[in-house]
This record gives sequence, structure tokens and C-alpha cells, in this order.
Amino acid sequence: MSKPEFKFRVARAIAEVDPAQWDACANPPDLALPAQDASRRERFNPFIAHAFLNALETSRSASARAGWAPLHALVEDAKGRLVACAPCYVKSHSMGEYVFDYAWADAYERAGGRYYPKLQISVPFTPAQGRRLLVAPGDDAQAAHAALVAGLADLRAQVAASSIHVTFPLESEARALEAEGYLARTGKQFHFFNRGYRDFEAFLESLASRKRKMIRRERREAQEGVEIVRLTGAQITSEHWDAFFHFYMDTGARKWGQPYLTRDFFTHVGAAMAERILLVMARRAGRWIAGAINFIGNDALYGRNWGAIEERPFLHFEVCYYQAIEFALERGLQRVEAGAQGEHKLARGYEPVTTWSAHAIADPRLARAVADFLVQERAAIAQAIDVYGEHTPFRRDRAREDED
Repeated sequence: MSKPEFKFRVARAIAEVDPAQWDACANPPDLALPAQDASRRERFNPFIAHAFLNALETSRSASARAGWAPLHALVEDAKGRLVACAPCYVKSHSMGEYVFDYAWADAYERAGGRYYPKLQISVPFTPAQGRRLLVAPGDDAQAAHAALVAGLADLRAQVAASSIHVTFPLESEARALEAEGYLARTGKQFHFFNRGYRDFEAFLESLASRKRKMIRRERREAQEGVEIVRLTGAQITSEHWDAFFHFYMDTGARKWGQPYLTRDFFTHVGAAMAERILLVMARRAGRWIAGAINFIGNDALYGRNWGAIEERPFLHFEVCYYQAIEFALERGLQRVEAGAQGEHKLARGYEPVTTWSAHAIADPRLARAVADFLVQERAAIAQAIDVYGEHTPFRRDRAREDED
């Protein structure tokens, strides 16, 4: 059998790539995942879809000026058909990634190195795990994957980047890259898993009595005098986006200093992916006061951004967590991923999970130092997840049922 011929090239904008060909690699139907990714099953991941990435770029949220210069990696076969790709950016800083390497950059530059630019294989501003090396299924998939990995290594050298960072990939991808010489890194998040609950009340019944009462009280207080509205598809209007963007900017400016997404992003993504968006809005006395945007996969609901212009007890938990759980159960979704950080999610039915990233560092001196650090960090993350796992709010008899 002859060896397949592939061509590696780059696109300086996702708009240069045919949407159907990109999506055939990103979200192919009935994609089989390795066993270690079973809990991450997703038949459609909205963040790696062409439409989402295009909204980021068209709105200038992800752009060279913002420090996210698109340089998407593409592998084509002899007929010019796209068989593998990766969302790739040349970064001039480390903001908006949620896998923090500031200490690496600082140490390297104090030692006389130049950490930036670097190559980032990720979805900008989106700490949601999913496929990153997007290979179309087929007999030549393994060879196409190898061509993509080799092409990224060549690209790093061509743009004089210090390193390649693949953030929030599936575990199987991180392991495969580790075998190619990348450094594997772990992190933690908190996700809700649908254990066959018929509705929110059935979920509450799985909790210890004290936690069940706490959530009921929080929901009651959050909704007192407040109307909570869920919007999808054509229900979302420019009025809602204007209000939500106001919340996003106000909260983002206080929390991060500079929010990442422009107002145009919400217009573009709303037009392109309305049926994949859940907007949860809170209104008091006829005035919108808070909201959260979620993206809908075929198997998961992904919570992303939240904002509020009024401080009210437990409103954040209601809008971001409890409404998301209710919606997911109504839709038959298997999990809710509520973004980065947040140990407070644990008491509200979200469970600790391991996230992954993979890093290729050109300078062997920095690579050795980072490798030593990661050995200790991975052990600490694993220990933390074990401890969190012992303090979930579920009834002890439910835990025994899960083990059986």
C-alpha cells in the first residue's frame, strides 16, 4: 500500500477555510473516542465549530491586535481535501488561556530567553475540554495526525516561537502528544454529571439532606422578586445581547481588568449559532440585572460567561449553575461544564474532574525545569481531586450504588 501524500499549510483567518471541510474534521458524525475519554463524549462541540471560531475572528475578539494572531494548521490530501486541522494562534502574551504559564515566561525571560511569541492550539477565551487536533475519520487518520503534529513543529520553528501549547485537549490527545515529546500537564474543574435524574428534584434527592436544604434555600432567595428567563434560538434578540454585554463588561472589568469579547462577537455568534446558545437572564422590576451565556452540545451544556449589575444573594448560583442543571436534565444532556475554577461548585452537585494540556518547549533548559515542576504539580492536582471527591454533597448510599 502506498504511503498517503499530505500537504501542510496555514490559514491566517478561519474564513479562508471551507466551513464544511473544517467541520467534517472538527465534528464528524459518530466519532469514536478512546476509553479514557468516555466521560467526555461529545457528538458536537460548539467551540471547535467553524462558526464559533469565525465569530471570534470576525468580531476582532481573537486578532493579532488582541495578541491572538490566527495561523490555523491545515493538512490536505493529494486531492486538496482537508483531512486534519487545528485552531492555532501566535500569541504575544498569556492572557485568555486559563492554563497559566506566567511563571514559565517570567523565569525564561529573567534568564535571558524570549518566551513570546508562542504557538497556542486552543479555543480563545474558552476553558472547555475537547478535541484540538481535528483529524477526519478514515483509513489515513493516523498518518494525517502525524502530519499535523510534524507540521506544527515546523511551524513553531518558522515563526521563531519558543513553544507550542495545546490547551484543554482530550486526555487521549495529551497522552499521544506526550509520546511525541510534549510535556503533559493536568488541571482541575468541576462538572455536573447526569446520573439518570428525571428532573431537578430527583437530583436533589441524591444529595445529603443538609445540602438539599441549602440549595432549595439558595434558589428561593435568589428568585425572590426576580424573574428568571431562559432564551434560545430566535428568542434571543439584540435587546438581550445589549443587556448581557453590559453585564459582561461590568463584571469582567471588575474581575479581570479587561474583558476579552467584543459586542460584535455576540451578534456574530448569535446569528450563526442561535440554536446552540442558551441565554439565562434575570429581570427585576422590568429591568435586566444579570445573565449567563451557555453553549449547547449534543451531550453537554457548556457554561461560559456571566455578568450582573446588581448584587443579590445566590443569584450567581441560580443563573449559572441551577438553571444550567435544569436545562441539561430537560434536554437529556449528560453533563454540565461550568468553566474554570470554582470550588464552591462542589457543594452544588458539581464533581471534580481532571483537565489536560500538552506543551512542547524548544529550549531544553526550560523544558527540563518545566518537566520537574509538572511532576510535582500533577501529584498535587491528583491529591486535590481525591480530597474533593471525598467531600461531594451526595448521600453516602448513592456513592455505594455508584460503586456497585
